[in-house]
Amino acid sequence: MTTNTLTIDTPEAGEPTGTWSLRRYAIVAGIGYVALFILAIFANFFVREGLIVGGDATQTAANIVGSEGLFRLGLVSFLAIFLIDVVVAWALYVLFKKANESLSLVTAWFRIVYTVFLGVAVIFFFQALQLLDRAEFLTVFSAEQLNAQALVALDTFNSTWLVGLAAFGAHLILLGVLVIRSGWTTRILGYVLIVAGLAYVADTVAHSLLANYVDYETVFLGIVAVPSVLAEGWFGLWLLVRGGKGHIAPRMTTSRSVAG
Repeated sequence: MTTNTLTIDTPEAGEPTGTWSLRRYAIVAGIGYVALFILAIFANFFVREGLIVGGDATQTAANIVGSEGLFRLGLVSFLAIFLIDVVVAWALYVLFKKANESLSLVTAWFRIVYTVFLGVAVIFFFQALQLLDRAEFLTVFSAEQLNAQALVALDTFNSTWLVGLAAFGAHLILLGVLVIRSGWTTRILGYVLIVAGLAYVADTVAHSLLANYVDYETVFLGIVAVPSVLAEGWFGLWLLVRGGKGHIAPRMTTSRSVAG
């Protein structure tokens, strides 16, 4: 009896039988990007910027208590961002796995690291609400002390998220390299993603090094906002319209022995 080796192309775990286009992963990531864009604008500009007054604990507390429903919606939005980012990291990893598996994995890990930092930061957002919403704390602390602690919690949210944004910047830099190497779209998109990533990293470093960062805050806001909105908006649109078209997801090949 002789033994012949037959190589059978089998789907990866969870993959349906037959050819599975990377287009599905691109759509998942693209929808995630749209959701993240909408949620981030609301949570940042309508909630954080609208209710939190830097350096003024009393006014910040009054704003939050007076618009508690809005603040809670902002909290839920940050939680949604935290969860959606995990799905986006997974979808982008699979999408660019064919271009460079190792680099795609590292890119996904940097986004996951950022997401973890965001999740930790949200704890302090929640803590600020608890400090201002629970009357029993007034038996231990004065209203002024609670207001100050709530503002400290919100400042800690900002600092924790800021550290995470350095990892997000690294993610965008590597994502830009993947876009360039893949050759699936114009290389300019990859370079814009790299610039946006460098801007995030530079902003975190500037926060750390400049004691008078507040004097340059508007400048750094522009440095970060312009390339990031352009890069991520363009990338999200590409994912929805063209991402993954004409490309096949990598498949796992196994060998089975057949006696004959």
